[in-house]
Amino acid sequence: MSKIPEDLKYTRSHEWLKSMPDGSIEIGISDHAQEALGDLVFVELPEVGRSLAAGETCAVVESVKAASDIYAPVAATVIAINAQLAEAPELINQDPYGRGWIMRLKPTAQGDDSALLSAHDYQVLAAEA
Repeated sequence: MSKIPEDLKYTRSHEWLKSMPDGSIEIGISDHAQEALGDLVFVELPEVGRSLAAGETCAVVESVKAASDIYAPVAATVIAINAQLAEAPELINQDPYGRGWIMRLKPTAQGDDSALLSAHDYQVLAAEA
């Protein structure tokens, strides 16, 4: 069974969100998603400074089996990317909730996070997949 940390929020498209002390959010893909994709071989990251609409495709992860889009969970501006992933995309496989983070976003407004899932709700979603 995949690891699903209790302190994170999740999306139906398998991204996780971690609230940072400065009000930004860190984004990655869940352990369940990286397991389903298999060994990652490439990550396409957004440019720092890019403005994103909620639900907009903002990154891509590719494995030997498939490519998968990463979606912005909220309207935000990209403030940081994990540049290590360009050389070591396998960090997502090895540590999806730590060194495998993908980007950090600064929400552009006090967003509605009602579409985000708790760890329990995400576990139910992942079990159905």
